Amino acid sequence: MDSAVRSLGSRRKFLQWTAAAAGVAVLSPVVGFAADPDPYGGFKMCIQSYSLRGFDGKTAMQHTQKLGLKYWESFRNHIAMDTAPEKIEAAKAMLKEHGLTLLAFGVEGFNDNEGAARKAFDFAKAMGVMSISADPQKNKATFDLLDKLVAEYDIAIAIHNHGPKASYDKVTDVQTWVKDRHPKIGACVDTGHYLRSDEDAVEVIEKLGKRVFGVHLKDVKNLPGGGKKFTILGEGDLRLADCLKALKKLDYKYSLSLEYEESPKDPIADIELCLKAVRDAVKKIG
Repeated sequence: MDSAVRSLGSRRKFLQWTAAAAGVAVLSPVVGFAADPDPYGGFKMCIQSYSLRGFDGKTAMQHTQKLGLKYWESFRNHIAMDTAPEKIEAAKAMLKEHGLTLLAFGVEGFNDNEGAARKAFDFAKAMGVMSISADPQKNKATFDLLDKLVAEYDIAIAIHNHGPKASYDKVTDVQTWVKDRHPKIGACVDTGHYLRSDEDAVEVIEKLGKRVFGVHLKDVKNLPGGGKKFTILGEGDLRLADCLKALKKLDYKYSLSLEYEESPKDPIADIELCLKAVRDAVKKIG
């Protein structure tokens, strides 16, 4: 194991131990910030449910509720994209049971198949989501179809970057395809994947401006000697407070989704530290 990786792990254990020893509710954030009615400074703080992919949908929602969050971005493993009325009602009932509002869904692929695309939009409309995190094919027919559907359904398409060698690697890839398109075709800014692609996430947000319809908060650390590693938010190279400040300037109203990709079987303690980092960053920007 690389010494830098060991140090990151040691720091994580140290933070968790000291928080518990001091009686600080880092590992019980519901208690720790219960007195603050808006600990996320007006942001609709979500979790991308992929962070909880080691659990079934109901258990993932239970964990989200215990984390003190009211908003969710789901992927297919937790809520199936099924437009049957009974399936929609069951999904809504489960979200309501856990005090959650579904703001976004994805990541979903799109091509020029209108039937498949309409199924995704019909589902999103029935569930009341604001945006679909998306990975559309790079061709005119696909984007012509998306132009039509975002206008018809009034639901934003948020193109998700997946890092090096993916279709939407750099911010310029997104800019090229959203140029002159409907104002509700834009981006889901995955901060970690942009860091992996050697892009500054703050600059990405500033360049995309009002076309930012989703954010996946991740952190990545450049390791000595080369290489990059996903890490706990606030322990990597992401300028978290500056990202939030840039979103504030845009009067950003869409989902702000923590997506933690590590430790899928036991992510909760790390997720709590990530959420604390967001709350601390919110205090810095006022």
